[in-house]
Parts: sequence; structure tokens; C-alpha cells
Amino acid sequence: MSTLSLPRPGQGIWPGLFNAPRSPLRARIAQSLFRNAVRSLPVTVQLPDGRTWGGGGPVMRLVRPAEFFHRLGADAKIGFGEAYMVGDWEADELADVLSVFAAKLSTLIPPGLQRLRRIAERQQTEINDVAGSRQNIHRHYDLSNELFGVFLDETMTYSSALFASPSDDLRTAQLRKIDGVLDYAGVRSGSRVLEIGTGWGALAIRAAQRGATVTSLTISEEQRKLALDRVRDAGLHDRVTVHLRDYREEHGQYDAVVSVEMIEAVGAEYWPAYFSMLDRVLAPGGRVGLQAITMPHDRMIASKASYTWIHKYIFPGGLIPSVRSIEESVRDHTRLRITETRSFGQDYAETLRRWRETFLTRWDEVRELGFDDTFRRMWEFYLAYSEAGFRVGYLGVQQFGMAERLGH
Repeated sequence: MSTLSLPRPGQGIWPGLFNAPRSPLRARIAQSLFRNAVRSLPVTVQLPDGRTWGGGGPVMRLVRPAEFFHRLGADAKIGFGEAYMVGDWEADELADVLSVFAAKLSTLIPPGLQRLRRIAERQQTEINDVAGSRQNIHRHYDLSNELFGVFLDETMTYSSALFASPSDDLRTAQLRKIDGVLDYAGVRSGSRVLEIGTGWGALAIRAAQRGATVTSLTISEEQRKLALDRVRDAGLHDRVTVHLRDYREEHGQYDAVVSVEMIEAVGAEYWPAYFSMLDRVLAPGGRVGLQAITMPHDRMIASKASYTWIHKYIFPGGLIPSVRSIEESVRDHTRLRITETRSFGQDYAETLRRWRETFLTRWDEVRELGFDDTFRRMWEFYLAYSEAGFRVGYLGVQQFGMAERLGH
């Protein structure tokens, strides 16, 4: 398949995507493995001729079974999502179907075949040096500020909210999350704060409203433009500076360092540089507030080099850390210790559910920006796929508070 053109407004080009790769032998093997895997799962797989597979549950409709199994046979980690993008399969309750598979992700393929597959499957090739990180971030966060504005709440916060009750609106829950990170970092009036990963400015604005002076770093030009506008509109331009700067290029001194869901884009080979930087810029007595998506350590190790649908279409170069890998990085590359933690994975599932619902409800506005129906199915799959991961505990989200180790 030829290289994917970026799904940007006015392009809508997806070269080769609608033509499934052909390999009859691999397709037959994929069909046999899939049918065997779903036999005991609480899902109903409907075929066009009326037959059903599975143990009963949310319905997955195979619209073009031949194409579906050819895609799975070529590369299951990418083909399953691509098949949804082009309509080879459908589901009315997409997150419910994906949750069934996510709950059994590590055991769907027999162990012997898993070992063979790791030899043959594609490996991640994106790198996260300074130049590579800029390109990887550009491919997602510079899609369109207007796109993100359609489905995010008015704070423009693109990370997990923290709910106190189901009746919380998203804005309230997002501000609670931000306050949790700021509290862990001890941000108050007079604090010198470094934020790694600006987003669209919500955390920087909230910290400045506490009386802090904020230096925020981003490598997304589009995010920086809108963040500066939002800071100015909040009347806080004298307290917040937003730099187009990689975290490795920062050499100031700060009382607090905060970073929300940015470490997932760093890459394991650069975790030492990232945590060493936290240590380097933190003034004596300073604190760190970090929020990270996490996954179980054994799954992180197993998938570390894998090239998946998420890498190809959503987050190139990304790697979700485990709690253990964060703990070890803090221990080995800083003078810090983890003093507090907070886990709220189900809140992320709810956050994603609300984003997906809003995205689909307001799809006409997204289409007006120039995005096509293939992009709609891609984005719907991404949000539902992520929601399913948090629902079943395959993914988690944690906040960490850090301070200097005793004796330093």
C-alpha cells in the first residue's frame, strides 16, 4: 500500500486504502484464527449470509468478509482498524464491540503464533529526536484547531477529565484534573512554573490565575497560536509565555514543573533525557506534577517496538509507559521521589465517550472543515478504541506528585 497522505482539510486523499492486500493463504489463516477467537467471546459476529459467530453480545457486522480477512492476514494490528475505516465491518455500539476484544487482547492469538507474528510484523520506525518529535506532533496536533474545538469542551483540554460525579459537565471535570496536577506540583501565587506540552493553554491559564508565572513549551505551531490567543483573551499575557521549544532545549530554573499526557510522545529511548530534564530545571525544594496514560508493564514490554494502527494513523512515534517504567525512570535519572499518586482510568473512558458522542453529533461541522467520511470513521474508531482500552483496564491514567528525595 502506498504512503498515506495526511488527512488534512481539502485533501481527503487515502491512496490505496480501499484496495485490500491480497494473500489467500494468510486470509484463510486469519479467518480460522478469528472464528476460533470469537467462539468464546461475548460478541455476535454477523456475516452477510445471515450466519453468526461468537458467544452472543454486541453485534459486529462483517460487510465485506473477504476484504476483512485479507487485511487481518496482511497485518492484524493495522488491518482491523483499516477495515473499519473503509466499511469492511460495522457496529452500532462500536466501543462495546471493541471492549470485548480489548479485554482479551493478550490471549486472542495462541502463544506460538504470537512469537511467529513478532518476527514477521512491522516494527515502529518513527524516532523522537528533536526533528522527529516535531514531525510526529505536527501530524496529529496540527490537523486543525477548529477540528479539536468541535468535540472538546470550552477549556480545549485534550486529556482525561477527573469526575466527582456522573452529573459533572466536562469543563468542571477538566478543571478538577488540572487543579490536581497543580496541587501535586505545589503551584501557588509567586511560583515559577514550567509546563511541558502547552496543549491549547488551559493549564497555563489556570496556573496563572493562581498567581504563578508560567513558561509553557510546545512543538506544535498551531497549538501555540491558539494558546497565545486564549492567554491574551484571559488577560494573562503578562504571566504566561509560550515557547515553540523542545523540552530538551529548556535550561531555566523553576519552582514547579507540570506535564499532562506528554510523556506518551517521548519514546522509551528518550525517557532518561526527559526525566533528567525535570531534575535539571527544578529549583531546590521544587515539585513536579505529572499526568500519564499507562499500561501494564508486561504489555508495554511486549508491544514496545510494534507498529500499530494508532502509530500509522493517530500518534506516530508514541509509546505508553507503565507505572513501573515511570517509577524506575524517576529513581534512576532524578534526585526526586514519587510522593503522591492518583489513578482514574474509568474517568478517561467517560471522557472519551463524551468526546466521541460530540464528534459524531457535530460531524457536519467537521465536514465543513474539509474532512471526509473516511476521516470520520478513522476518528470514531480511534476514540472508541481508546475508550475500550480504559474500560477494561488495558489502559490507565495516573497523576504523580514528585519532590526531592530526603537527604538531597
